Amino acid sequence: MHPTTKPTSEEIAVAKWIKANVPCKKTKFLSHSVEYFTASKAVDKLLISPWSSPGKNKEEPLFTTRESVVQYLDLLLRKKFFHRARKIPVSEQELKARSKKKEKKKEKEDGGKKEKQEAEEEKKGDDGESSHAEEKKDKGKKEKRKIRLDMHLEQIFVDGNDAYVWIYDPIPYYYWLAGGGVVLAVVALCLFPLWPPVVRKGVYYLSIGAAGFLMFIFGLAVLRVLIFCLLWLVSMGRHHLWIFPNLTEDVGFFASFWPLWKYECRDKESPSKKDKKNNGKKKLSDDENEEKAEESGGEDTQLDNVEDTEDKSETESEQTGKDFEMIEKDDE
Repeated sequence: MHPTTKPTSEEIAVAKWIKANVPCKKTKFLSHSVEYFTASKAVDKLLISPWSSPGKNKEEPLFTTRESVVQYLDLLLRKKFFHRARKIPVSEQELKARSKKKEKKKEKEDGGKKEKQEAEEEKKGDDGESSHAEEKKDKGKKEKRKIRLDMHLEQIFVDGNDAYVWIYDPIPYYYWLAGGGVVLAVVALCLFPLWPPVVRKGVYYLSIGAAGFLMFIFGLAVLRVLIFCLLWLVSMGRHHLWIFPNLTEDVGFFASFWPLWKYECRDKESPSKKDKKNNGKKKLSDDENEEKAEESGGEDTQLDNVEDTEDKSETESEQTGKDFEMIEKDDE
């Protein structure tokens, strides 16, 4: 793993071709987001690559058999283009333990909502730092299993389903173009006194126009606040008028100037006062209903007493068989 020679141009070209044509997956490895590929897929792709067919001068192809591809990829591994990792399946118990830890943290921050978080975590299958979902074919059905990557102790290239994490990360060409453009722009600004007079005049007028536009925006922002405050003071807080209401909002350039105005008329009584009055009226109506209920309840009890006395008299008259009752003198 300590190569004495630097990679050749051919090896760099092969590594770039592998990275561009062999399917890669993204995951987290030791808390870093990385890309990895499967060994067997890389070997299959290289067997149909431009290096597996004879060249223009009828040179022997670089890759003829799977063994030759494996030897070449092992050389790239030793030159630190990628390294071997081992796949560790994640058990359901670990997933549940991690999901519970996440739930506890979220409960402290958000104040609860366990059921929703469990449903979302089960659907998404987010296992935290370094787990990744892979598709597993079983009896014609695709099942997803969770794995995480760890460093392999034997750093050799093996033709199989092992994972190999990319170390080689070339800088894209547009990064170089953007950096060169920035350098050229800085040099051109430094050479402003050497520009032709016509170009300098144009830049001068453009800068004046940009400064005038900025001053117009600041003045418009101050003017709209003054108009709002004057109208609000005159109407005692009843009329609200905003010119260009979206001018200071987080919207696009053209949306900042539309609509042109926004007018709103509000009553003198604030909603809080209205709520208090409504609550007071409700309380009064509730008290009146309670008094009426008490009065009606008293009348009902009186009627019940009268009906009870009438019932007693009727029962007594039924027992004597007469409309009246004989009373002795002593009883008087």
